[in-house]
Amino acid sequence: MKTIFVKPKDVERKWWLVDAQGKTLGRLASRIAIVLRGKHKPIYSPHMETGDFVVVVNAEKVKITGNKREQKVYHRHSGYPGGLKTEVLGKIMTTKPTFALEHAIKGMLPSGKMGRKIFKNVKIYAGPEHPHEAQKPEKLEF
Repeated sequence: MKTIFVKPKDVERKWWLVDAQGKTLGRLASRIAIVLRGKHKPIYSPHMETGDFVVVVNAEKVKITGNKREQKVYHRHSGYPGGLKTEVLGKIMTTKPTFALEHAIKGMLPSGKMGRKIFKNVKIYAGPEHPHEAQKPEKLEF
């Protein structure tokens, strides 16, 4: 069997539309990360960007199981002494409804230059409207 080396011009990129309403946060994020990386394609190569574009709507209606809304804590640090900030998931979802899904997807992508480049291919919107109708995204069911 001959090894296939894919050139960037040979990669065919599609647009997918995902409705996050009623879907579990982690399971949805892992499936979106697979599509972003291109692991669902036979031409997948770990050192190249072979994935597709994903548009996620209704991110504010994603399902969070258990007591995570009250107990899951996100940390960030300003870099200064005593600069640790912590916020509960429920409070973050009221101010930034797309944050939890963005954070989960970003954590499932490779760290470094490739991961940052791939993360730009996901567009997440809190409501049902999105400005990507011109790309004709196909509905992606999980």
